[in-house]
Amino acid sequence: MLEAVQYSATGSKRRSKFALPETDFDGTVNEATLHASVRAYLNNQRQGTHKTKSRAEVSGGTAKPWRQKGTGRARAGTTRASQWRGGGIVFGPRPRDYRTDIPRKVRQLARRSARNARARENAPLIIEPLAFEGPKTAQLAEVLANVGVIDRKVLLLTNGANTPVYLSGRNMPGVKVLPYNEAATYDILWSDVVVVEENVFGPDGETGEAAAAAEAPKKVATVKKAAKKAVRKPAAKKATKKKVKKTAKKAAKKTTAKKSTTKKKGSK
Repeated sequence: MLEAVQYSATGSKRRSKFALPETDFDGTVNEATLHASVRAYLNNQRQGTHKTKSRAEVSGGTAKPWRQKGTGRARAGTTRASQWRGGGIVFGPRPRDYRTDIPRKVRQLARRSARNARARENAPLIIEPLAFEGPKTAQLAEVLANVGVIDRKVLLLTNGANTPVYLSGRNMPGVKVLPYNEAATYDILWSDVVVVEENVFGPDGETGEAAAAAEAPKKVATVKKAAKKAVRKPAAKKATKKKVKKTAKKAAKKTTAKKSTTKKKGSK
C-alpha cells in the first residue's frame, strides 16, 4: 500500500503517514495510456484557425512578368508562384479540427497511472481541508511555504469546488487549484508535487474517480427508466383513446338499435 506525508492546514508536518486508497493508487503505471491522454489533451487545446494563402488566393500576378524567351532568365508565368516574394504558400496549414477522443476507460487508466507515477516519487502530499474566509494569495503562499513546495510546480486538489482557495491560487504562476475529480492526466504530470485535501478520500477510500465510476451505471439506469416511462406514456394515452372510441361506437350501436325497435312498434 502506498503512503503519503500528512500536513496540517497551516503546513506543519505530522508524524503519522496517510495510507492512499488502492482504488486510485494501485501502483501500476501504463505509459501507453499516459501518452495517448496527454496527446489528446494537447490536441484539444488547439483552435485550428491557422491559415496561409495559396497561389490562387494572393493578390497580383495576372500578367506574365516577361516574355517567354530571349531574356536569359527562367520562364515565369505569374508572380503568384511560391518562389516569388508575396507569392502563395505550397501545402501550408489550413483550418481544421484537431479534436481527439479517447475511450473513457483509457482516460481513467491514464489518470490512475499518473497518480501512481507521482506516488512512486513520493510527490503526493495530504493536507487538512483548507477553509479560507476569502480569497487571500498571501495565506495560500504561506501554507505552501510551510510545506516546502512554494518554489515548485504545485497541483492543489480540493474536495469539490473551493472558490476561496481557487481564487487565492489563481494569481500564482506555479500553482494550479482544481477539484480532485476534474484533474486531467496532463495536470498531474505537469506538476512536481500534488497536494490533496484529506477529506477528498472517504472512510473507505471510495471518493474521487472510483465513486464517480460507481455512480455512472446508476445514472445510466435512471436515464433508461425515464426514457421507458416517456415511451409508455404516449402508448397508454393511445390505449385509453382506443377504449373511448370503442365504448362510443357501442353506445352509438345501442341507440340505433333502440330507435329501430321503437319505429317498428310504432308502425304496427
